[in-house]
Amino acid sequence: MSHKEFSGNPRPNAIANWLLVMALMVFLMVVVGGITRLTESGLSMVRWEPVRGTIPPLNDAQWATEFQSYQTSPQYQLVNRHMSLGEFKAIYFWEYLHRLIGRLIGLAFALPLLWFWVKKQIPRGYGPRLTALLALGGLQGTIGWWMVASGLVNNPAVSHLRLATHLLMALFIMAGLLWTALDLRALAKTGINHPARMIRAAVLVLAMLALQLCYGAFVAGLDAGFAFAEWPLMGGKIFPDGVPLFTSFWQNVIDQPVVVQFIHRWYAWAVAGAILFLSQRLRKRGEIGLAYGLIFIVLAQIGLGIATLYSGVFIPIAVGHQAMGALLLAMVVVAAHRLGSGRFNASN
Repeated sequence: MSHKEFSGNPRPNAIANWLLVMALMVFLMVVVGGITRLTESGLSMVRWEPVRGTIPPLNDAQWATEFQSYQTSPQYQLVNRHMSLGEFKAIYFWEYLHRLIGRLIGLAFALPLLWFWVKKQIPRGYGPRLTALLALGGLQGTIGWWMVASGLVNNPAVSHLRLATHLLMALFIMAGLLWTALDLRALAKTGINHPARMIRAAVLVLAMLALQLCYGAFVAGLDAGFAFAEWPLMGGKIFPDGVPLFTSFWQNVIDQPVVVQFIHRWYAWAVAGAILFLSQRLRKRGEIGLAYGLIFIVLAQIGLGIATLYSGVFIPIAVGHQAMGALLLAMVVVAAHRLGSGRFNASN
């Protein structure tokens, strides 16, 4: 189908470039979100004010009011009673920045989308997909507050299950933006509106990677990375002695920090193997650069994970580990799109 068959004046390449910028902004938000979690800054803002919260405290009186609000929270009363106003400003900064980037993403998506729509520049079939991405972005803001709210009543920590939901939704949105941008790039190049399909091998690899990313969020939410700062053994053994286990299997694999760290560190090898398999598929199709890029990022991610443990969860290394995980997902999405596009559709 050529461009002329679309109503209006479709601009697939311009929309693709815009979506790539949006994907980069979501990646930035994931990185800042990691810093927010690791610095325990996420509970510093105890109200959800989507509009009024855009403006931070601007004078001493406003800062004093904001600090007083924080002092009513469980985190202050049970963990940070020693905290000064200056220290509060430091953690407030990261949570404010995280929310501000979220607001900017919302505006940077909604306003251009409206412009492209009014100008009839969206290629046929992409309006619903772009609208769905906008809706997911709005839902993500709600999930973020739902996560924060779990740490504002009694327990001074957010639910690791809600944290995982928040992270996975952000990564899903980033992947959706990237996949749609690649479809539009192909449309702009060929003039044929034939979106890539997701082959079975890619579905399997992405599902395995999503589970590993989920366990990474569990590790962060449970502070499980502090359990054993060594590798490959834990307490001198594959699985350490004396771990207090729950009676429920599922509670152990979801809520027990040592078990969660154990799963995250060893399941990583299964995910790496699956990604290497995908890399081999790429090599057979002549995508040599992308194949070796995948291998490099997998090795870098494993190295950063081990370094995070040895460093005692040193924040710059731990943030690098989370950022590399997001980059790995992006690379797998690109690989999956390449394998499922145009000339490769005849084979799984």
